[in-house]
Amino acid sequence: MIEARALSRSFDGRPAIEGVSFHVPEGKLCALLGPNGAGKTTTIRVLLGLLPPTAGEANVAGYPVPGSEEDGARLRARTGLLTEAPGCYDRMSGRENLELFGRLYGMGSADLRTRGEYWLRKLELWEARDKPFGTWSKGMKQRLALIRAVLHEPQVLFLDEPTAGLDPGGARDVRDLIAEFRAEGRTILLCTHNLAEAEALADLVGILRRRMLAFGSLADLSSSQVRLEVELAAGAEGIAPALRMLPFVLECSVVGRTLHLLLADLRNDTPEVVRAIVAQDGLILSVHPARAALEEIYLRAVREGPA
Repeated sequence: MIEARALSRSFDGRPAIEGVSFHVPEGKLCALLGPNGAGKTTTIRVLLGLLPPTAGEANVAGYPVPGSEEDGARLRARTGLLTEAPGCYDRMSGRENLELFGRLYGMGSADLRTRGEYWLRKLELWEARDKPFGTWSKGMKQRLALIRAVLHEPQVLFLDEPTAGLDPGGARDVRDLIAEFRAEGRTILLCTHNLAEAEALADLVGILRRRMLAFGSLADLSSSQVRLEVELAAGAEGIAPALRMLPFVLECSVVGRTLHLLLADLRNDTPEVVRAIVAQDGLILSVHPARAALEEIYLRAVREGPA
């Protein structure tokens, strides 16, 4: 449903994204993570045909990118976009904003009234429908922007930082709504800085910093970075320096009596770690693997990725 193949986009000769490739199947939610300036918003704009790629191509909702002007119009009719800023008109009421955008999507008056009332009631905005948008709270504005993105029943949703700046209650409401969209079978690309949000919602995770640094299910990404935890009776701090000298120990930290190690090959290197600890007169109480959390996967990928 969303497939990018070696997408690149430069501005004045400076690359914003380079060789970005990934695939989000129909009905799946992909969380796109990355620091500020990583190219997340640029990727969305290229995928929607709003910016032509410098190189590469994509296919979204069955339409090629780049494509003809007609392809671009059909693509945007089958997709919905929530920008980081709500992008509605302050002097117009909530209902007037929806009517305006609904007409831009080519919706008929009866259909627009029915869907508009349904969503305004569902998101508890009905009582405020005739008040100027500029007088609404940030949470209310974000909910209306979400309605605008789904009013025309798109198959694919692009959500750019949908909970940014919201209080905990507002953020939870928006996450619940995104989970509903996913349950309905919509294909969703979600740009977020919130790692907990990504863990809770995503089927797939992409880590972007100009290039796609990592992509896959959380289980797949975690399995590629499995740590070994070794609990000792005592003396973990004294044994850690010897372990850090081993070529296959990529990282070694100590928390209390427990050694936390990232190994080049968990299966093959674990016996060597045990042997090295015993050689240092360490008394081992337990040895077990621990999958890396998304925060650790993200930070490692960004640290090792391109500047």
